[in-house]
Amino acid sequence: MRICKKNIRLQDFTIMYFTAIAALMVILVASYQGPTNAVEVSDLKINPSGPLPPLPMPFRMSLDPRGDVQLSWNISYANQEVYIQLTVADIKHGVVFGMSDRGELTNADLVVLWDSGTNSYFGDAWSDSEGHVSLDSQQDYELLDAKHKPDGFHLLFKRPFSTCDPRDYLIEEGTVHVIYGFLEEPLASLEQLNLSRIHTGMQTVLMLRPDTLPPILPPDVRTLDVLSPNVIIPHQETTYWCYIQKLPENMPKNHIVMYESVITPGNEAIVHHMEVFECSADKGDVPEYSGSCDDKMKPNKLDFCRHVLAAWAMGAEAFYYPPDAGMPLGGPSSSRFLRLEVHYHNPLIISGRRDSSGIRLHYTPSLRRYDAGIMELGLVYTPIMAVPPKQNNFYLSGYCTSECTQTALPSGGIYIFASQLHTHLAGRGVRTVLVRAGKELEVVQEDKHFSTHYQTIRVLRKMTNVLPGDVLITKCTYNTEDRSKPTLGGFGIMDEMCVNYVHYYPRTKLELCKSHVDSGYLQKYFNFINRFHGDDHCVCDVDVTEQYSKLQWDAFSGEVLDSLYNTAPISMHCNQSSARLFPGEWDKKPVPVVTSILDKPRYPCEGGAPPTSKPPTPQV
Repeated sequence: MRICKKNIRLQDFTIMYFTAIAALMVILVASYQGPTNAVEVSDLKINPSGPLPPLPMPFRMSLDPRGDVQLSWNISYANQEVYIQLTVADIKHGVVFGMSDRGELTNADLVVLWDSGTNSYFGDAWSDSEGHVSLDSQQDYELLDAKHKPDGFHLLFKRPFSTCDPRDYLIEEGTVHVIYGFLEEPLASLEQLNLSRIHTGMQTVLMLRPDTLPPILPPDVRTLDVLSPNVIIPHQETTYWCYIQKLPENMPKNHIVMYESVITPGNEAIVHHMEVFECSADKGDVPEYSGSCDDKMKPNKLDFCRHVLAAWAMGAEAFYYPPDAGMPLGGPSSSRFLRLEVHYHNPLIISGRRDSSGIRLHYTPSLRRYDAGIMELGLVYTPIMAVPPKQNNFYLSGYCTSECTQTALPSGGIYIFASQLHTHLAGRGVRTVLVRAGKELEVVQEDKHFSTHYQTIRVLRKMTNVLPGDVLITKCTYNTEDRSKPTLGGFGIMDEMCVNYVHYYPRTKLELCKSHVDSGYLQKYFNFINRFHGDDHCVCDVDVTEQYSKLQWDAFSGEVLDSLYNTAPISMHCNQSSARLFPGEWDKKPVPVVTSILDKPRYPCEGGAPPTSKPPTPQV
């Protein structure tokens, strides 16, 4: 028989035909088998690589606004692992949990539980730049348990802080943006999943916490509740609610030794974060107020209630002061007025919900050895400091110089035990380092994934001893890619700040240790850039805000400004509690010269290096 002008026998053609059919059948059968790198849940045998964490988990929070998904976790610093448990009230065909740089659904590190219609699977996965999900060739999430209980489906697994997998998220101290999603339909293959096509959400959390036991409270401890007065939560996504509360008349000095959140049942997923501020004592009485913090008709004196006493954010546990220190409350030199600020995050626009959430202060009349204090580090609130538009990463640094600490700190120094980082909307990261004798000694606090919507007081795993003559540098990272105009320093939410409120003892008179670039050198910058762009007209008599707005912004303008901030002299604000400068010369001080020794990787393969261990084996 002749086909296509070639001699092929009918027998040969028949053999080729049936060989092709057989190969196709093999491919089809393989495609209906479970994924080789995933765990088939029905085959799970509890045999973890290490001991299970004590249950229940010490840290927990609601992920979704209705409270249908609960996240709880525990930490093993010895093994550099985190244990995670998801409780899903009504699971259908699976659940997605993951972490990404800023809560994006794209380029995320994921773990997925899904069913194919016949079997259920668990696997380490990742999403690409379009949200398509793929099973990871390196399985770093270890499934420990999966079962139905009366309150829902429980999924328990663990993962190392660092996996040496470039597709995995590096879990480190600071904010973690957690994403989650629900599978409403079965998946024949995980590659069918696109996160943009399912119901998803995001929350922020401090995943890594100190592993020390809380101190025992004194027997004479008392409580003071600072609570919202049965507020009707506005039916809008974001609300900042302010409430003024008055302390009891003639309240003597006490020490706050602990505080904790009080959340109205049912509102756990709506109350995002809360702060209690003490008002300025020299402003006298503060009018009663309960309403939006952004209301232009609110009393002006609310703006003088800025001294932080307590701060809580979703997922945070109770805050304990060190056994030797307490935060002063009451007494003749303090204000009798407190301001409670509650951030309601209501993405489902739920209406008619009432709330009486707030913070419970635990205080004692038995004063401890030391008063605790709060000191502001970073940049002065001034338009002199600015971030150019269209910047991916732009850095600003504020200095607490050796001259200031030498002048203001006692001979034994102070001990920083907690801190609260702060920027506005463009902030992406904050870092405070301690410098001694010109060398970086230790990182006081760092958050590479900072969010202005998640600001809580963070207890340090190890206290930092700051001695006279030490330098503290607070460096902030900003992103202004979505802005066409410069972002200036200031109090407005569209302005920027770079602050670390450090909590320390013993309390000193030093309340503010911050800096800004010398204004004379900034003026030289304006003149140089204007001449570079062909404008020789002097703008010396125009204020800084207008000069920034009229500047022609391009890559060169931004690079020169960055160089100016890093090299030009600075003006120091080394301020006493009375808002007066300590005696000394604080203008035109040189930027501290520092040798950086703290940028070495803390984990093997940190920075996305490829794994060097043997190829992973399937977890079946």
